[in-house]
Amino acid sequence: MTMHAFLQSADTFALRPAANSSPTHAFSDLGVSMSFAPDEEIYAQDEETDFVYQVQSGAVRASRLLSDGRRQIAGFYYPGDLFGLETGPVHRSAAEALEDTKVFVARRSALRHYGQAGERLERLIWQATGAELERAHEHMMLLGRKSALEKVAGFLATVARRRRGVWSELAMSRQDMADHLGLSIETVSRMVTQLQVDNTILFNGCRRFQVLAPSRLAHLAAA
Repeated sequence: MTMHAFLQSADTFALRPAANSSPTHAFSDLGVSMSFAPDEEIYAQDEETDFVYQVQSGAVRASRLLSDGRRQIAGFYYPGDLFGLETGPVHRSAAEALEDTKVFVARRSALRHYGQAGERLERLIWQATGAELERAHEHMMLLGRKSALEKVAGFLATVARRRRGVWSELAMSRQDMADHLGLSIETVSRMVTQLQVDNTILFNGCRRFQVLAPSRLAHLAAA
């Protein structure tokens, strides 16, 4: 089912009742699961919405096209993350799948019809909104105060922490990283090379990497 078809479907307005009382299942119990191919749009910038989203698998990029034509990437979302959390009537950024991705979608205005399950999800949404505001503040600080090396180190440290495991896979391109960190793609590539020369990280191909010196990477990320 496409997103357009989903928005037009009566099923959107009649989400299934919750079958599991666990807070960790609150979203999946009330949402509809949708699949997106790499680079497929989940929602558009300035699109009116009453929906909230949670990544089930894969990864999502939130990007905004500025008035001068430049692209700004607001953030990336991984399994378990809620996104599309807006205080206004429209999305300030567009959202696209970075890889084969499954997303739970729920209509927020319908939550009041689902009793405790709906209230539980509303609380999760408010918690996620607070976390999103904190992340936006940290991103502003990163853009304004950190060096290029510190920005790239912090980004890779975050990906490694979210992906877990010995090897981590970047779902996004170097250009995505550059647009998120406020750097040129050439600068991102130079910083990645420097981190490898310093034996802080090791790349196997363009996107698969391993952290060789966790404390050194954490020190750069925290600078």
